Amino acid sequence: MNIEKTILLKDKNWFAIGGPAEFFAEPTTGDEFAQAVNYAREKELETTIIGLGANMLISDEGIKGLVIRPQLKKIIHELKGEDVFVTAEAGVTIEEIINYCLDHQLVGLEEFSGIPGTIGGSVFINIHYFQYNLHQFMISGQILEKETGKILDVDRDWFQFGYDQSKLHEKKHYLINATFKLKKVSEIDAAYAKGRSIEIIRHRITRYPYKGTCGCFFRNFHENEVALEINGKKMIYTSYYLDKLGIKGELSVGGARVSHQHANMIVNSGNATAQDVINLARKMQELVQKNYGILPQAECQFLGFKEYPLF
Repeated sequence: MNIEKTILLKDKNWFAIGGPAEFFAEPTTGDEFAQAVNYAREKELETTIIGLGANMLISDEGIKGLVIRPQLKKIIHELKGEDVFVTAEAGVTIEEIINYCLDHQLVGLEEFSGIPGTIGGSVFINIHYFQYNLHQFMISGQILEKETGKILDVDRDWFQFGYDQSKLHEKKHYLINATFKLKKVSEIDAAYAKGRSIEIIRHRITRYPYKGTCGCFFRNFHENEVALEINGKKMIYTSYYLDKLGIKGELSVGGARVSHQHANMIVNSGNATAQDVINLARKMQELVQKNYGILPQAECQFLGFKEYPLF
């Protein structure tokens, strides 16, 4: 397993922000992944896992310890009666698995078309789009145990999935692969699903920025956190409150700006620092709290910060 030193991370995340990794590895197999984790344990280094870096902000000082960027890329599928099981390794991107499935007339995951990220990161955060969550399709996974270096097979319940949440957040285990139960369809239905995938991507590009961002910066509120109701339903959407403030495309700090397309997305205009993003996010928090009495909480993952950077 090749362990590199002082590798810049700015080009390895969607925000295009951040300092270097103290140590860096890109394992291509489960065994190499285990070797990298064992190396960190033996050297008493903190371990940080990144995929495409689509839902994270890396500090300007970078990340101490070993940063692992899994490059495990295998995809296989197996037919069992009317069911089809697709297993994809942690480094496979969402785009790659969707294309693989559609090429083999397998449908379901196209609901997540256009979402940047790898299988590892997507399972970690339990990606969602409208009424669909990734865990609805996942049935099992293979994980690497940090303390022992053992590779274990677990079922979906082990992950304790929730909204933007999984047991992987405890950072005691790392995903090797995930298996999804999908549906085999006719060529015509597969073509229809491919067209739907293309339309979802077109829709996302129209509504959301597609580079220089981490996606939605703040999670939606839980129902017990808000009082406002519209048509009898709690208004949990953080973007609603931010949009009402009129900050979309207007509020900025340094090179960081609230997207003109979506009020809950911060974009790097080209020269933003992590501190610019943090200062802007704090302003957004303050405005929502001042005007609505509620404090947005980050969905974005913060890496390399000595302390939690927001309120």
